[in-house]
Amino acid sequence: MHITRFLEKSLAAKVDWKKALILLGPRQVGKSTLVNKLARDLDPDFLLLNGDEIQTQELLANSSLEFLKAYLGDSKVIVIDEAQRIQNIGLTLKLIIDNFNDVQLIVTGSSSLELASTIYEPLTGRKWEYRIFPVSWEEIIGWKGLAKALPKLESLLVFGAYPEILTHSGEKIPLLQNLSSSYLYKDLLNFQGIRKPELLNKLLQALAWQVGSEVSYNELSNTIQADKATVSSYLDLLEKAYIIFRLNPFSRNLRSEITSNRKIFFVDNGMRNSIIGNYAPLSNRNDIGQLWENFLIAERQKLLNYHGFYGRTYFWRTVRGQEVDYVEEIDGEIHAFEFKWNPKAKGKIPKSFIEAYNPKTVKTIHRENFWEWLGAYPYGWGKQLGGIGN
Repeated sequence: MHITRFLEKSLAAKVDWKKALILLGPRQVGKSTLVNKLARDLDPDFLLLNGDEIQTQELLANSSLEFLKAYLGDSKVIVIDEAQRIQNIGLTLKLIIDNFNDVQLIVTGSSSLELASTIYEPLTGRKWEYRIFPVSWEEIIGWKGLAKALPKLESLLVFGAYPEILTHSGEKIPLLQNLSSSYLYKDLLNFQGIRKPELLNKLLQALAWQVGSEVSYNELSNTIQADKATVSSYLDLLEKAYIIFRLNPFSRNLRSEITSNRKIFFVDNGMRNSIIGNYAPLSNRNDIGQLWENFLIAERQKLLNYHGFYGRTYFWRTVRGQEVDYVEEIDGEIHAFEFKWNPKAKGKIPKSFIEAYNPKTVKTIHRENFWEWLGAYPYGWGKQLGGIGN
């Protein structure tokens, strides 16, 4: 079953036979499927190089121009998959772009741990960069239609939206367990910054239980018995590996606003639930509010990323406990959202926030109207194509 990904058109539109196309995202979200389809459309005889293979790593690390000319031959479309595994890949890509005429390079990476630092400087002005995530609500609507998609909401909250999970309905739990054990740590544990894997497991467990809550680095440090610097470093690596993402506190005017803590969410609900080993249906859970908030914010991040959002996203809270679940700021305008699983529950934006910031949008998102919020083109952007070119 083929799920059409939003970035199919975006990537195709940026093919110019000059700049590299860089596609980053977690493992198993469909990067290889997407770029192989694009490459095949451009040239059925495209060259595929797998960065997970030892031979490819050895051949492409520190390659000379003479070797590359012989190795790549007359290939016009070259795909380098999981490029973060290849040492100094940025310099190799630069050599190819600068010295091979009319060649389209397509590069994927399952993390930006090392890939980002090795490609950004060498490829300045030579790349288009995109990020892909587990299947978005917008893509599910395109695949199934709204009538068939809405009944899948509970499954999305519990099992998430990795492509394999969506297309193999009877094998969700073993597939998720395999994803989390085989792929979750693959890049992280190969990265030199991870010296204590057991601390990584403890940290992920702590984050999974606290998802949607404010997180103090000091409290996490005490919980996992590690120093604050280690906690901060591991959080940074988890975010660069597309396992978690952070929301910063929104603060402009009020002295009572929280400014130091962060909220941490998982890129995928299923991955979060696999970490704590809980796949129970919603009727048997006491964390529906957490699942709902994580789902909505993760899905909104996908939507904003794919449609070229250039603003900022936050949460807001005061020391007295007043809060706004989610805030978006773009072009100087503030948009405030509350999340409620129960459509009858009333969400209320604090008066102090409204008086201080005069938000243009104040809206409660619940299970009867979420589909519109996650499928619209916000703020009248139109159907923009995401991606960062530099």
